[in-house]
Amino acid sequence: MSADLAFMSAVELAQSIREKKISSLEATENFFRRIDKLDSQLNSYLTLCQDQALADACAADSAVQSGSDLGPLHGVPISIKDLELTKGVTTTMGSAWFRDRVPDMDSIVVERVKASGAIILGKTNTPEFGLSGTTENRLGEPCRNPWNTERTPGGSSGGAAAALAAGLCSLSMGSDGGGSIRIPASFTGLFGIKPTQGRVPRYGGYGQPAANHFSQSGPIARTVADSALLLQVVAGPDSRDVTSIRQPAPDFSAGLAKGVKGMRVAWSSDYGYAAVDPEVVQVTERVAKLFADMGAKVEDANLKLDDPFDTFWNIFATASYTSYGHMFDDGRKELTDYGVKAMEHGRTVTGADLSRAIYDVDRLGRQMEEFFDDFDLLISPTMAVPAFTIEQRPSVIGGREVDPDWGFVPFTYLINITGQTAASVPCGYSADGMPIGLHIIGPRGSEARVLQACAALEQAQPWAGERPGVS
Repeated sequence: MSADLAFMSAVELAQSIREKKISSLEATENFFRRIDKLDSQLNSYLTLCQDQALADACAADSAVQSGSDLGPLHGVPISIKDLELTKGVTTTMGSAWFRDRVPDMDSIVVERVKASGAIILGKTNTPEFGLSGTTENRLGEPCRNPWNTERTPGGSSGGAAAALAAGLCSLSMGSDGGGSIRIPASFTGLFGIKPTQGRVPRYGGYGQPAANHFSQSGPIARTVADSALLLQVVAGPDSRDVTSIRQPAPDFSAGLAKGVKGMRVAWSSDYGYAAVDPEVVQVTERVAKLFADMGAKVEDANLKLDDPFDTFWNIFATASYTSYGHMFDDGRKELTDYGVKAMEHGRTVTGADLSRAIYDVDRLGRQMEEFFDDFDLLISPTMAVPAFTIEQRPSVIGGREVDPDWGFVPFTYLINITGQTAASVPCGYSADGMPIGLHIIGPRGSEARVLQACAALEQAQPWAGERPGVS
């Protein structure tokens, strides 16, 4: 069981497989050995695809030997969040209601991952329908953080992040409807990017039959280059998702070495409304100042926004109720408490409430567009706190009372509302050794710029060599 092979970057592994230095079968078998030994501590996977994955890895190696055309992730083992439909593979959406469902189709994301040549190891743990910022459901034990198994890895891509952080896959596909890529990336010391709304088509994932208002699939990775590679695979238009951006995706890897010299960077510790742990502010502000050392112009944004949570919650909960509210009558006892809470709220949202919320989405979007007339990037903490003990969400942060359900994620849902792109970059640790993330936000369509800035920080303060206790 090789840790070095497990923690090899996806870019390097893909190249090594092409050059016949490492076989896809060797890498895939290594991950399954590690999953067998370590995942009982984490519960990061809900379903494993071992037989199919090993067969696919053998076929990938045969394609290399025969000189066939190879995709960008040919032979690279990857995990898929269990909100994505997978043909012939159990897809639970994190819900006991769907514990035995086996779809007859793949989501667009899964189609594209398969077309890239990647090897799907299995489906990762998620809260029910992605409705929580931590990863507990009625399918089994909570998902745990490999840095401290008493702590949450976050959610809703909690299993995706826990598996990757522990070296149980090379890459993870996540999705983000209110912070669900960036929350677990911050809590587990990984890099995660939420693409611009519509950049990655979501047909066959969360959001049917309700409209796909906020959610975007995206990569969780150990390096910025790995993330750019996977994002390139899954991004681009598809008419099956009417919200997808019609223009082709840019080259996300082209500018990774260009640095941040000349960029105008705004810093905000709280957006004007967030309660934040002082230690988190201290760690993130120190790292934000590194951008000035790298040639960017950094200044306090003096951003003063009203908390947009009510706008987010009315739309988010309404979509949940529209998609899954029929379960109230047919099997409510199977649902989680937070699932019921979201759907109950969605059921009470009036047409007038929703109309006002939709207007607020447009207003906030324009306000942030105008903000980026003066800045290239906005930087803040990703999370208000480091990872906390499972099922002990903070009710007081920075001396202020907060809603335990959502108070720890004040920075992320704003960016889902405005449809912009944002990444969480590992930037340090709390006094008790838990990772802390820096939030780097750009205007719509600026994934390449965000990735460029993240790569510059990665070069200045590398993080990929850090490994958690469960690894």
